[in-house]
Amino acid sequence: MIGTRIEKARDVPGTLRRLLRYLRPYRAHFAAVFVLALLATALSLLGPFLMGRAIDGAIRGRDAGLLFRIVLLMAGTYLLAWGARYGENVILARASQRAMRTLRGDLFGHLQTLPLRFFDARPHGELMSRLTNDLEAINRVLSQNVLQLFSGALTVVGILVMMFSLNPLLALGALVAFPLMLGLVGWVGKHTRQGFREYQKKLGELNGQLEETYSGQRVVLAFGRGEEVLRSFAQANAAVRDAGIRAQTYALLVPPMMGILSNANIAILAGLGGWLTILGRASVGTIAAFVSYSRQFAEPLRMLGDLYNQIQSALAGAERIFEALDTPPEPPDPPGAVVPAAVQGHVVFRDVSFSYVPGTPVLTNVSLEARPGETIALVGPTGAGKTTIASLLARFYDPDEGEILVDGIDIRNLTRQDLRRQIGIVLQQTFLFADTVMENIRYGRLGATDDEVVQAAVLAHADPFIRKLPDGYGTVLTERGANLSEGQRQLLAIARAILADPRILILDEATSSVDTRTEVAIQAGLRAVMRGRTSFVIAHRLSTIRNADQVVVIEGGRIVERGTHDELLARRGVYWRLHTSQFRRVPAVAGGGGPGAPG
Repeated sequence: MIGTRIEKARDVPGTLRRLLRYLRPYRAHFAAVFVLALLATALSLLGPFLMGRAIDGAIRGRDAGLLFRIVLLMAGTYLLAWGARYGENVILARASQRAMRTLRGDLFGHLQTLPLRFFDARPHGELMSRLTNDLEAINRVLSQNVLQLFSGALTVVGILVMMFSLNPLLALGALVAFPLMLGLVGWVGKHTRQGFREYQKKLGELNGQLEETYSGQRVVLAFGRGEEVLRSFAQANAAVRDAGIRAQTYALLVPPMMGILSNANIAILAGLGGWLTILGRASVGTIAAFVSYSRQFAEPLRMLGDLYNQIQSALAGAERIFEALDTPPEPPDPPGAVVPAAVQGHVVFRDVSFSYVPGTPVLTNVSLEARPGETIALVGPTGAGKTTIASLLARFYDPDEGEILVDGIDIRNLTRQDLRRQIGIVLQQTFLFADTVMENIRYGRLGATDDEVVQAAVLAHADPFIRKLPDGYGTVLTERGANLSEGQRQLLAIARAILADPRILILDEATSSVDTRTEVAIQAGLRAVMRGRTSFVIAHRLSTIRNADQVVVIEGGRIVERGTHDELLARRGVYWRLHTSQFRRVPAVAGGGGPGAPG
């Protein structure tokens, strides 16, 4: 927890009610925990009482038989108390983990239904924090802190009841140090929490620096910034050390200070008890019982102060989780959603307008048509809206105005699953899972056989480099495929799209990270895959664009030109300027070779 104040939920009653819904199916478990906690507390408090009876009745009366029976009873009492504690922990762990499994599953499942706008508006780290830190805070409270809070409160109340029932005067004497203990817990707890928050903040900054340095190691080496990185790390590391020392210094004050106050309390009890014994108003056994109770009194007080803040933080985490759960999912598919028997791939954009942020249009009145089997090249400067067109076609977003038709059907009248099953996508940023090469390609069609996966890799011209990997298709990739080059990752993404066997293909700069030789090699495979399929190509290189049936030039969210590559060059308009600005050596009006307009 980072900050200067304890993070609290804004609506504690409402958050508690919603959290209790997840615990409701396990009412019997919590009732058993409650009974066992009462039993364990009562048995643990019975021990000092029996010790007092042993001193007063057996030892002073020199009754060995009574002493033996009381010792056996005490041993049985502590053994039963241990059994009750063990039982309550086991039952609570089962109930809390089942409730957490349900909550974790609800959150993860709901995140899968949310529109991309939700993820666009939030840092990924924040969402990961909800799935990890917030859930772990709730888990810790349910599985440990609630029981500790309940047991600690029971112990304090039980000790007070036993003390006043045994001797009210001694009980009042035992409470002399009580305000000092509370004050110490409050003062140290405040400074300890501040110290550990600062420590967590500094540690988080250090971890962020480590992750950033690890991810950007190539850049660090390329620019010779090793010494600067070491110097920055040393400073951050020293800050963590200093914050940790301050936090631990305050935290380590509690045990010795509590020990001093506890010993002072025992001295008070010994003096007061001795005086009362002389007066005949107390016994040695009663004093011994009070000393034992006094030693048990300090720990619950310290624990209760710590648990309050942990529970507050957990409630704040639960509130953030419920905020995510309350986010409306993607609009459901209409009841009469069409399930097409076979998609031909006739795509029409009709007066489509769209904005990620209301009031800031990205596309304005875009209209275009792609007949079955045609290749449409989308070109224009960065941020013109090319990738947005592809995202709208895949229904990652819905247009604000206008409509998108596939085979004459508004895609909003198709189920998302059926629509996306007909679309193969190779994104500009390739994502690979920490799994084998075979399974990463098979992600395009989970029911594909190994032979079909290999065939797709061959078409994508990925097979040669795959077979050179240590375990071939069985090679396990690291996170995001970091043990492959950019070009190799894109070849696997292309193979994955080929395996999906879609009727509509979207290539969002699919060859942007491969060298010219590799691009030449995969173009044959891409042409084979694109044959007979409607393809939307966003690319920088002419080898893809020049053969397109139609080149659509987008600028400022509007279509400003359209035609074939040669037609647009002959017009000497926007496309011609994009072309010549990138490749100065190309004649002013020509359909020559070389890479084409940026996409």
